[in-house]
Amino acid sequence: MSTSFAILKDPRFRAFFLSDIVSGFGVGMATIGANWFVLMKTGSNQYVGILLAVNVIAGFVASLFSGVITDKYNRKTVIFFTHAIRAIFLLLLFVMLSNFNFNMYYLYAFAIINGVGWTVYMSASRSFLQEILEEKKYVTGNSLLEISLQVGMFLAAAASGFIYKYFSFNAILLVNALMFVFSAIAINLIKYRAVARETNSENYTLMLRRGWSFLYENKGIFVLGVVSIVPLIVTMIYNVVLPDYVNNTLQRDSVTFGFADMSYGIGGLLSGIMMSSLAMKLDARKLISAFFVLACINLLFLSQNSFVFNLYLCSLLLGLCNSSLRILMNSLLMQTVPKDYMGRSMAVWIGISLICQCLFSLFIGSYLDQHGAMIGIVIMALMMGAGFVMFVLNQLLLSKKHPENLQG
Repeated sequence: MSTSFAILKDPRFRAFFLSDIVSGFGVGMATIGANWFVLMKTGSNQYVGILLAVNVIAGFVASLFSGVITDKYNRKTVIFFTHAIRAIFLLLLFVMLSNFNFNMYYLYAFAIINGVGWTVYMSASRSFLQEILEEKKYVTGNSLLEISLQVGMFLAAAASGFIYKYFSFNAILLVNALMFVFSAIAINLIKYRAVARETNSENYTLMLRRGWSFLYENKGIFVLGVVSIVPLIVTMIYNVVLPDYVNNTLQRDSVTFGFADMSYGIGGLLSGIMMSSLAMKLDARKLISAFFVLACINLLFLSQNSFVFNLYLCSLLLGLCNSSLRILMNSLLMQTVPKDYMGRSMAVWIGISLICQCLFSLFIGSYLDQHGAMIGIVIMALMMGAGFVMFVLNQLLLSKKHPENLQG
């Protein structure tokens, strides 16, 4: 525990850590609020699924250029403008919703803002972390970033439920915009000199082609990156399934929905606190396999549940498993992928995850309207099981070329 928090003595990481918590709070609150807002206004899970689809399609389009931008320009500057531009657009959306009647096109605009901003930020922020930290601190850094993400998200989940119930979705948008303003200021205060890269003089097409060539020539790394996005896809599907599960299966309201999502965040927070020291004692491959299996069993149990307390417990375990998997796998990727290629590699994996999220969200949204939320949870369990199988098979390829990168 003390080892994890020692890294906060670095003023650059400390400012980035604070910025990440605040922006995570804003994103989490707005995303949760938007899902519930759409469900209450339309009464259909299909529109919740379409909203997510618009989000991920926008993110996929952004992934085509976000990797090159991240590897070509100052990553601190990229993060700053990502926060600032999102704040401006959210304020405009707040004005529109405050003065005009409900229209799904306003929510689609919100989804586009979220999708593009999230994709660019994820590519730039993880590359920025790789640049400012020593390799031996990658697991600790990723653990604390997971803490920042989950602190922001689980506080946002509870806040979103109450603000929506006692104020409005418009109030959620306003708070989200202010969070991005604060995060942009915090990032801008970091004293940082970008590492010189050979790609600065290359054009967009050449940089994109070289990024793809790197992954093609390192198929073991590519597959590991694909496996690393499985928990992310499951989380996004959970955001579609959860409103219907709470509203129809459990017959509860937005407060229960908010606390269920907050439980997921608590699980992620616990993962961030314990993973730094746990990864020093146990083999990373065994930990990854164990968390995939535990997540699969947990989701199968949740699919048969009808009690609120069990929902909170299963959400907590799912958050613990998914966050642990992200920490371990992101650290392995940061150890393996050269800094010059990290932005483009992350963009490729994010793009793949967004395509999968789009397809699954469109399918599940309409399917839930006919068959119920429990089927969606079973699908999530099968995906985690598939992730486990993919990871085990990947070891046969990756361990032959990079065995040192799979150690805890």
